Amino acid sequence: MGLLTFSLNVTLDGCVDHQEGIADEETHAFFTRLMDEGGAMLWGRITYEMMESYWPAVARGEVEAPPSIREWAVKLEAKPKYVVSSTRKDFPWINSHHITDDLRAGVQRLKDATPAGVLLGSGNLATELERLDLIDEYRFLIHPRIAGHGPTLYQGGLPNTRRLKLVSAKPLRNGAVTMHYRRER
Repeated sequence: MGLLTFSLNVTLDGCVDHQEGIADEETHAFFTRLMDEGGAMLWGRITYEMMESYWPAVARGEVEAPPSIREWAVKLEAKPKYVVSSTRKDFPWINSHHITDDLRAGVQRLKDATPAGVLLGSGNLATELERLDLIDEYRFLIHPRIAGHGPTLYQGGLPNTRRLKLVSAKPLRNGAVTMHYRRER
């Protein structure tokens, strides 16, 4: 069984608005490595639609981008992408699949079928999966910024505190810090 790893950009005050992070070659290289290590991506509908609206065009060369960002887009294009949605049924982006089962069963089946692990990149979906006790690891990129607004990490609340064990922490040249935690069970 593969691990479900929640990975996201987050500011020092917990903001997970994708526009608040540092988007440079170093941060894209970090997320490209994470994607390379995993077997599949898992998103909610909103994140899927945001990604679908931009990254395929970068992968096709229709949008100018530095080499590291184009590399991310090409690899993302090839990576299996799973989407949880109760409102949308059609996901035409290449290698996209809809999880149609009960959320717990569908995500557990995906974990079981993906030995290299699944990379989760949606904040709202992470809250639901955290409540179902399905997240195994956290790989956050902490940005040296205070946004002063939301959305924030787990802003909907959780039923109880999660204890984590630090696996690694590494500062980047741009001032961000990669944080890798594992759930203590």
